Amino acid sequence: MNSLKYYESKKEFNVFVASTFSDLKTYKLENKQAAFNELLFTDLYEVKRFIIKRLSTALTKGNLPHGKYKADDFIDQLFIEVYDHFEDVENEKQLYPWLFKKANDLLDNVITEENFDDSFLKNIDDYTKPEWDAMEEKYSTDANGHLLMIEELDDMSYNHNDYTLNHVFIEDDEKDWIEKIDKDLTAEEIQNHISMVLYYLPLEVRTVFQLSIVQHLELVEIAEIRNITIEAVKLHLATAKKALKVSLLNRYPLK
Repeated sequence: MNSLKYYESKKEFNVFVASTFSDLKTYKLENKQAAFNELLFTDLYEVKRFIIKRLSTALTKGNLPHGKYKADDFIDQLFIEVYDHFEDVENEKQLYPWLFKKANDLLDNVITEENFDDSFLKNIDDYTKPEWDAMEEKYSTDANGHLLMIEELDDMSYNHNDYTLNHVFIEDDEKDWIEKIDKDLTAEEIQNHISMVLYYLPLEVRTVFQLSIVQHLELVEIAEIRNITIEAVKLHLATAKKALKVSLLNRYPLK
């Protein structure tokens, strides 16, 4: 079964995952693990993207030793966890976020929590365009030097970023600035800048933003996945969006 066949829209993918709940439940009751895993493999497309992005950042930041872990190690363990605990999923709507919850717990058990330098957020209003350019050059060098050694990234579709200006939630009164950015920058340049800023943000902020923007999970679902309150989720999203907005305005000001 080809997951891309159903992947017409990211917002629709969780609907597809929910539609597999009944079959997965039947396969589990009938002890048909091979059929269960074949269908689950399709459901885990977005979860694998989530795992690879977290592993990539952890490796670059030095929170994991190089060469010790691969995304497939976590996927293999996830197959076991999901099959063994599938009864915990009460209904089809819970399945999609529950898969991320299981993956998140596996990652948290392995990745060493990073020590965040809060000077980035404190000084984000003061960075100039040359400083942003230098930061992105260093970020790109680190990423190219470390992340591409990960075997899983041979399939670059899993590491592709889909960030756009809409994810920064710019207000209507900044229409002139939006038009300038759209005219002066390519989609790739916008994606690279957003990826860089997220890289320098705290783990919790970065992860919440990814779960909301990339995986289209609801606030209550993200709170459950990350074991935090809904208010904390809202705060982390606001922090990420503010940092992105300020960084773009400072780096590409209207002349």
